[in-house]
Amino acid sequence: MRKLLVLLAAVAFVVAFTVPAMSADWGFYGSARMTTFMNDVDPGGGGASDSDLTWDLQGNSRFGGKAKAGDISGGFEYGTGINLRKLFGTVKLGTGTLLIGQTYSPVNLFYSNQVWGGDTDMLNTGGVYGGRNPMIQYATGPFKVALVKPKTGNVVAAATNTNTTIPKIEAAYSFKAGPAALAIQVGYNSYEEEVPGGDSYDISSYVAALGFNVGFGAGYVKGNIYTGSNTGNYGLWQRGAASATYNAAKNDIDDNSTMGYLAVVGYKVNPKMALEFGYGSNEHESDVTGAKTDDCSAYYVQMTYNLAKGAFIVPEIGMVDLGDDSAGNEEGDITYYGAKWQINF
Repeated sequence: MRKLLVLLAAVAFVVAFTVPAMSADWGFYGSARMTTFMNDVDPGGGGASDSDLTWDLQGNSRFGGKAKAGDISGGFEYGTGINLRKLFGTVKLGTGTLLIGQTYSPVNLFYSNQVWGGDTDMLNTGGVYGGRNPMIQYATGPFKVALVKPKTGNVVAAATNTNTTIPKIEAAYSFKAGPAALAIQVGYNSYEEEVPGGDSYDISSYVAALGFNVGFGAGYVKGNIYTGSNTGNYGLWQRGAASATYNAAKNDIDDNSTMGYLAVVGYKVNPKMALEFGYGSNEHESDVTGAKTDDCSAYYVQMTYNLAKGAFIVPEIGMVDLGDDSAGNEEGDITYYGAKWQINF
């Protein structure tokens, strides 16, 4: 009898704390995505070409949920392989909103709809992608600022100690000017690498970006331009060598400057069909003596065809020109054609 009473008391305790939590309004969602592309790879430098079929579930397929209870809200999102994409909560404070957790930080611009490569969106070839990061963010109106988990990495091989004293700092401001929507984003990251019993080296990086989106009837033009220093160390997703390097002769750090841009033009033909063309490019210039520009570019043309509400197929053909590396070596190119298949539920 005593055990039964203890069990009933435990159940009552759990229910007492569970019922209030269940009073939140919940909504769940998912997105299943398949990538089906043929890739023709020319490695450059006289290497043998290769063709391969990619037929797979995309890594950004997802399942998630959102909740709201008064001034408190939150959400979560998991990707394939039990990959945590988002987990965050928000609370309204005065005229703004405080966010705690992991989601897209302020330095992210999404303008291209390129689907090849698992929805690459040309983010690594002229786009701006800082990713989903743990952070504390405050947003009010069109302005948001965040203290983000700092990015670190090893530049000096002998440095086995990494010291961080401040979080990554990001801010964004968006506004409209006539038919154009504009966005300004900036970010700064810094950490120290230390050789035990020896020297210390500061690895600092920044990024500054401007984005635009102009609509006219059924068409649109959108894109971005950005610049930065040591953007690889910052954590920006890019093709090519974009990080600082250690110069043993000077016993110092050589910085790497980056500039990139992309432009997208689209037109909605009818409720079922839309067309889009995109082009993007970026280049990295290291301060290393004799280093050449490491560049790349990409372009694509696609058609989105809606099968039903939330279900669509996107045939696409495009090319990624890997350009030359910092030593002047040709890196080849990738020509691709195929389609993405997606159902949102």
